[in-house]
Amino acid sequence: MEQDLTTPLRYCLYARKSTESDEKQALSIDSQLNEMTKLAEANNLNVVEVYKESHSAKDSMQRPVFNQMIKELREQKFNALLTWNPDRLSRNAGDLGSLVDLMDQKLLVEIRTYNQKFINSPNEKFLLMILCSQAKLENDNKSINIKRGMRASVEKGLWPGVAPFGYLNEMKRDKKGEIFLDPQRAPLVKQMYEKVAHDHWSGRKLYYWLKDDINLLSRKSKYLSLSNIYEILKKSFYYGRFEYPQNSGNWYDGKHKPIISKALFDEVQNHLERKNVIQVRNKEFAFARLIKCGVCNSGVTAQEKFKKLSDGTIKKYIYYGCTRGKDRKCKERYVEEKDLIKQLIKLVDKVSLDKLGIKEKIELELERYNKFRYGVLELKKEEEEKQKDIDIKNYAKYILKNGSLYEKRDLLSCLRSRLALKDKKVSLSD
Repeated sequence: MEQDLTTPLRYCLYARKSTESDEKQALSIDSQLNEMTKLAEANNLNVVEVYKESHSAKDSMQRPVFNQMIKELREQKFNALLTWNPDRLSRNAGDLGSLVDLMDQKLLVEIRTYNQKFINSPNEKFLLMILCSQAKLENDNKSINIKRGMRASVEKGLWPGVAPFGYLNEMKRDKKGEIFLDPQRAPLVKQMYEKVAHDHWSGRKLYYWLKDDINLLSRKSKYLSLSNIYEILKKSFYYGRFEYPQNSGNWYDGKHKPIISKALFDEVQNHLERKNVIQVRNKEFAFARLIKCGVCNSGVTAQEKFKKLSDGTIKKYIYYGCTRGKDRKCKERYVEEKDLIKQLIKLVDKVSLDKLGIKEKIELELERYNKFRYGVLELKKEEEEKQKDIDIKNYAKYILKNGSLYEKRDLLSCLRSRLALKDKKVSLSD
């Protein structure tokens, strides 16, 4: 079928630049627009819309701009496409089918490229499909060749990508794929492992040391994040082994020079595992997150310590102290939980019942208890009068000493003023 010459053509200029590395040499979007605009002016083409997109065309219906263009073709906002090359439009059968279907419906009258034109005729549609299919074939072959090349590289012990932190990629052609130690960062990676293994540093302490004391930046001129640090501490690559692809179970001996020994790596992993077990087991503490630091206004957290006694038993201690979230150099010291409870008990005597904020709650509890006493046990009425004189503060002190973790938390959460810890002393803040 020949093109209907009476149909006024309204073009949409579509320019696409792929984000894929295999299309590095493709014309940039601005260059495509410039060339096609000149073509439109030279041929008096009526361009009514311009679409730009940076997205791969190898997957069907995954391009938002392209999908919008197809929608507007169906709405007849324009009826022709102007683009640099057929592969700018499609490198997959799904999107190509949408274009051909629109041509069959006479909603897409013409596709014009820099040196070709396609209209709704069997021969030209067939040629369009061949050119787009050829682009898809090239894509598929490139993908296969790249994967094969990567497998060949890792089997030789070469890292197939950007060198991990602490290493640099070799740029010499005769050493393609090799990496070497980064003279600035490799020694620091080793120090990170040693500080965790030998000095039991935490990831957060490493973070502040690298950021404030060392002023270490990545190759992108950014500080390492806490997650970056833990990723480094768990990377077997640094002792000479790596898995590729990740979680595949395929392990290789690297050709690169190790930064640390296998023994040091294992020591760090054991430390991290022990730390994680303790953190999971001790998620809840009675007074954690209910007290703030009176020095820097950070939160107050808790941690367990274990001491082996002379008789062989293990004694557990719980300490509360500043998280140093707002000031990592905060000097507030840790206080043991039993000392903290003694201070809280004394604090109960100093505050009014209204400020304590639990009067009504305890009265309701006592009322429920008394209904049981007098309704079930049938105690005398005069005993009920005596029961009303129970000291609510003594009840609060009893909870602090003998209550469950959740009862203690529930009690302190009723306080109408926030608790603050300063110089190992707890007080009610204003």
